[in-house]
Amino acid sequence: MSLASGPGRGGSYIGGLPGELQLLVEKHVTYIQSLDTRKDELEYWLTEHLRLSGLYWGLTALHLLGHPKALPWEETVDFVLSCQHDNGGFGAAPGHDAHMLYTVNAVQILATIGAIDDLDKRGKGGKRKVGSYIASLQDQETGTFAGDEYGEVDTRFLYGALNALSLLHLTPLIDLPKAIAYIQACANFDGGYGVSPGAESHAGQIFTCVGALAIAGRLDMVDRDKLGGWLSERQLENGGLNGRPEKLEDVCYSWWVLSSLAMIGRLHWIDREKLSSFILKCQDPEMGGIADRPGDMVDVFHTVFGIAGLSLLRYPGLVEVDPI
Repeated sequence: MSLASGPGRGGSYIGGLPGELQLLVEKHVTYIQSLDTRKDELEYWLTEHLRLSGLYWGLTALHLLGHPKALPWEETVDFVLSCQHDNGGFGAAPGHDAHMLYTVNAVQILATIGAIDDLDKRGKGGKRKVGSYIASLQDQETGTFAGDEYGEVDTRFLYGALNALSLLHLTPLIDLPKAIAYIQACANFDGGYGVSPGAESHAGQIFTCVGALAIAGRLDMVDRDKLGGWLSERQLENGGLNGRPEKLEDVCYSWWVLSSLAMIGRLHWIDREKLSSFILKCQDPEMGGIADRPGDMVDVFHTVFGIAGLSLLRYPGLVEVDPI
């Protein structure tokens, strides 16, 4: 699926905003379905390194919109499996190196569409091989995970490992206590978490750390009130959320911030109506899709996280999303 932005822009309502903002479900479905038809555009090929992630984002958005069969099932499974390497890992597209992020996306896609058993039927080495690849990226001393053989570490990879292994029912393959200890080392005085020990708090990294603790059943380690306060302060006057202090609002934080608040039982600490209105104003009313903020070009990344945010806010008609 293409990560190409546009062609529409969020908030491009002719003659001003309508009296009542609504989620444009059918337009978003059509927009997502159209993404893989843009192969004559340079940006389609320049974003090949995100192809598998794009498929996951688009597929998730369609499921939340109540259109789980809007993409062809067999073609989806075939593409995912074509990205697998002999070591069990998956790359972003056929021919791309295996990486934790795309391996997690592959598992998530197959689990979402009920095709996880195809790893055993048609994959390279079955579920166990995939789990072993993920486990091989854990640092046995610190407990964290690398993204690939080149060694970059990030709490995104730790969360992804726990997410995928839990879906595969293979969590025992890793040293879970060490992974939990590493997350705790990333905790900051303000209640948040950084990308690594000593790094500043950031909403995206908070999601990965809190999500990993939720999967591990260790949310007892989170200072819920302190973290809830930091996260609720991410809401700006226009209703949107930012990822850290002094930054602009961005629709994607409708997911990273809200999901974390939901996991710690503090979702009611933000103004739901103002955030819902902000997300809806970022829609392209003509061709579908959601942008990071009004006036910018839409893309599938912000489309899924805008819709997921609305789902957490219990927007009418959307399928309920799991905040983890």
